[in-house]
Amino acid sequence: MCLTLCVYVCVREIVIVFRARSVSQVPVAEGKSVQQTVEMLNRKLEQLGAVKQGNFCVDCETYHAGAIGNPGQPPKFLYVMHNSEAPLSCFALFENGPCLVADPNFDVLMIKLKSYFQNAKSNKVESRGARYQYCDFLVKVGTATMASSARGITVEVEYCPCVTANDCWNLLMEFMQSFLPSHVPGVPSVFGVKTDGVYSPSDTMAQYLELFSKLRKQQAATGSGMR
Repeated sequence: MCLTLCVYVCVREIVIVFRARSVSQVPVAEGKSVQQTVEMLNRKLEQLGAVKQGNFCVDCETYHAGAIGNPGQPPKFLYVMHNSEAPLSCFALFENGPCLVADPNFDVLMIKLKSYFQNAKSNKVESRGARYQYCDFLVKVGTATMASSARGITVEVEYCPCVTANDCWNLLMEFMQSFLPSHVPGVPSVFGVKTDGVYSPSDTMAQYLELFSKLRKQQAATGSGMR
């Protein structure tokens, strides 16, 4: 009963307006480091006339959910994420399951549930960088890090006037071609599975989670090759 009460207190409906956006991984430029490529992208945006408007951060922590009462089953994963664009929210994405939007007290709840959810601290991923405004577009170029080591580059592009993802994808792609001429991402998978077409904060976090998962696999492959 106590656990049920805690979840009821922490989980609530939070109204956040997120316009349609694309999150993608950008390859490191040939002969350049991650940081040099990020700086190059920032310069391209500034040359277009984009204005820097602060910084952003998206992070993701991995929890191993033990199979209670079924020790023979493999563990499942719960991903707890935060986005500086939604500072009063916490996002919990279950492996192959729904996305839960809660208030920041959810982090406290996870500590209380440490006997059921083990925090894999070595798998924490975050992306930090600058925010740029260009006309109706908001662009965030970030450095994705694991264990304080740069692992990749993320680019998030938002078209502010639109909340229906499929209606503005062509416009998003055309704009991205102006500063990502050698790499234009495909349509995000979350765009194709939405029944109502209205973009939500969970869609952004799902895109970041997909990208972070790729970085973790790349890290694991690199580590295996070194042993």
